[in-house]
Amino acid sequence: MAPTEIRWLSTADAAKRLGVSLRTLYKFIDEGHVAAYKFGRVIRLQEHEVDAFIAGSRIEPGTLEHLYPDPRGSAAL
Repeated sequence: MAPTEIRWLSTADAAKRLGVSLRTLYKFIDEGHVAAYKFGRVIRLQEHEVDAFIAGSRIEPGTLEHLYPDPRGSAAL
């Protein structure tokens, strides 16, 4: 089997792909949520790992009810 070519993203490209700031991307990296690699002074991310992070961040239906509480409060029960 032939080795596949690694597609590298700069931190700026990865942040753009994720739709977050560089600061948020660095936080994700530092907290171990997304893998990154340092080559000298340059940090790079593998495209497929960024895509896997995106896929793993999918919100499951029915898990956000706490973000939109009933405006009538608990008195409605």
